[in-house]
Amino acid sequence: MTLLSSWLGVDSRKPSSIYILSDSRISWGNKVNFDYGKKVFGCNNSPDIFGYCGDVLFPSIVLNQIINIADHGLLFKENATCEEKSQAVINKLIQSFKNYPNEVNGITANSLEIIHCSRYDKFNFYCKKIKWEKSTNKWSGETIELGEHSDKLFVVGSGSSEFLTKYEKYWESESKKTSRALFHCFTDTLIDIENKYCGGAPQLVGLYRIGNARHYGIIYKGKRYFQGVQIDNLTNFDNIQWRNELMEICDGNSMKIKEKAQRQPNPLRV
Repeated sequence: MTLLSSWLGVDSRKPSSIYILSDSRISWGNKVNFDYGKKVFGCNNSPDIFGYCGDVLFPSIVLNQIINIADHGLLFKENATCEEKSQAVINKLIQSFKNYPNEVNGITANSLEIIHCSRYDKFNFYCKKIKWEKSTNKWSGETIELGEHSDKLFVVGSGSSEFLTKYEKYWESESKKTSRALFHCFTDTLIDIENKYCGGAPQLVGLYRIGNARHYGIIYKGKRYFQGVQIDNLTNFDNIQWRNELMEICDGNSMKIKEKAQRQPNPLRV
């Protein structure tokens, strides 16, 4: 299963960013885990990002295909609205799912959830949860209305209850209504999580007012990770941006907070 969160970042003007953050654990039953599974995705040529929880095989295959055909201009028009893009994604999911082998009975989990975040112009961000349920064998979509301050949009997966319990405390803390509070709550939950189906390093993808998907390297428990994969003994660490467990801007080589970078202490975990 998964712990998957999406949230909106708002500055003094208007919405400025939107994120999807996930753990990296893939589980088979209650005995076998793999802590290096990719669960967040982003388009290179359009402002669209995705994450999933539930079954692993179907979304990990199909989301990669959807992103590839979108990046080649084959899924939606360049000027498509966020809702039009999301509907194109849903249509492709349904089409692919109809061809999923009957021998595996679709999906073994009771449901599959996919988060799609997008942006139409500099300030119009968008977030939709696409869900399939075994009980009905139908797909549905839920679009959330964005608020006027930084806050969670969706929290899904088997670890969501532990996140939401901690979130109540973060909502009352001095860092409430900030992106760092959401990130702190997530990493705090993941470090101490009791749900055995959640684990591995966090993986983060975001959208801003300008540009397309931005994937981050995460420094977690003293090691580098990118999209769930440990990154060590390699070069060009500074090709991407790095964040630590506090969402502080870090140097990819030293793994320490960059000089002059703003510190983001977690008031609930000292």
